[in-house]
Amino acid sequence: MNFTLLQTAAKGGGWEQLIFFVPMIAIFYFFMIRPQMKKQKEQKKLVDSIAKGDKIVTLGGIQAKVTEVNETYLIIESEGTKLRINRSAVSMEATVALNPAKKEETK
Repeated sequence: MNFTLLQTAAKGGGWEQLIFFVPMIAIFYFFMIRPQMKKQKEQKKLVDSIAKGDKIVTLGGIQAKVTEVNETYLIIESEGTKLRINRSAVSMEATVALNPAKKEETK
């Protein structure tokens, strides 16, 4: 058997693999990681801007009005029932969810 052919084929693979993986990492970053980071920033901005009287939708789908705001939790009221939820449980503002045209007006 001739092992010299196998050895020379294995030597040239380093640069070729590097040239292949660098664009793959860049594509992965721009199509997956960057949009996720942007979405997390928008969610944090929404949660930090919640004030008393805002209408919200929770992750569980409850539509309610905020009656009290604290650092870590909110007290919301829906149809006479009050609930205490974590700020992180807020999915979106109900005004935007129910009427997307209002979102365009605020921009």
